[in-house]
Amino acid sequence: MPKQVLSTPSAPAALGPYSVAVEGNGIVFFSGQIALDGEGNPAGSTADQAQQVMEQIGGLLSDVGLGFSDVLKATIFLADMGDFAVVNEVYGSFFDSDPPARSAVEVAALPKGVSVEIETIAAR
Repeated sequence: MPKQVLSTPSAPAALGPYSVAVEGNGIVFFSGQIALDGEGNPAGSTADQAQQVMEQIGGLLSDVGLGFSDVLKATIFLADMGDFAVVNEVYGSFFDSDPPARSAVEVAALPKGVSVEIETIAAR
């Protein structure tokens, strides 16, 4: 199956030249999601941002006919590794069993000054 850009009405507008979701050979790659409020600022505390990001990911998955159980891999980017426990708690609440492989890394900065960004890869 050739590369196909997927339509995802739940996705916030892209902040640059990228696609929110791309599928190839039954594997769907989702761009990193961040949590912004209606004015384009970080959406509350790190826990609030993690919750919003995971809800956005759920919407994106649903838009393309998938769910959290279809996620193979997630990468969590944190502006401060000190936020790992709170993000991990929120993140974990979205996986009932058999969570995906995951990485979590601290980065120097994230877009728009958010605390957390999460990208996922899922399979049909």
